[in-house]
This record gives sequence, C-alpha cells and structure tokens, in this order.
Amino acid sequence: MPREKSPGKPTTRRYSESEKDQAVRLVRQLRTELGTEHGTVQRVAEQLGYGVESVRTWVRERDVTDGLAGPDAQRVRELEAKSKDLNQEVRELRRANEILKRASVFFAAELDLPQK
Repeated sequence: MPREKSPGKPTTRRYSESEKDQAVRLVRQLRTELGTEHGTVQRVAEQLGYGVESVRTWVRERDVTDGLAGPDAQRVRELEAKSKDLNQEVRELRRANEILKRASVFFAAELDLPQK
C-alpha cells in the first residue's frame, strides 16, 4: 500500500545529470520544432514526470552555461555573427586572389611569346 505524504513536506528527488541533460535537450528540441518557448518546459516536465520548476531551472542554467542567455549572450551572438561574416569575406578574397594569380601567370606567358 502506498505511503501517504505528510502535508507541507514535499518529497525531494535527486535527478542525475543524464536526466537533466535529457530534459534540457527535449525542451530545446521542442522549442525549435514549435518555433516558440511558450509551454515547452511544462510539456516536457509533464511527459517526463519531473517538476516544472526543476526543468525550468535546469534550462536557465544550461542556457547561461552554453552562452544562450545571460548578460554576455547578446554580445557573444554579435561576435559570432561578425566572425562568420569575416570568415566569408576571407574566403571570397582568397578566391579572388587565386584568380588574379592565375591571370597574371597567363598574361606573363602571353608576353613571353615571340611577336610575328
């Protein structure tokens, strides 16, 4: 027969890191699929049988740890976007430089041909 809970004393359950990781991963996946954050934590918590606030806390902590939230998150996203743009520009410039090198070799060979 199940034990009755004493009123006012919630039971505490310890969750393993793998359980926390799974919950956070599911919340992020659901947010991506739905395109919204509304209700995702509650849905995942209910599906897994975990406390809503526990899951919400884990997601917030992981967002800060992964740089997705917190005071520096916006700055990190801006720097990543700038880095991506600069890397693209470097690739384009290297490609243009290679084309110019090949063209100079071609025209240098043309100049070396004997004139008729």
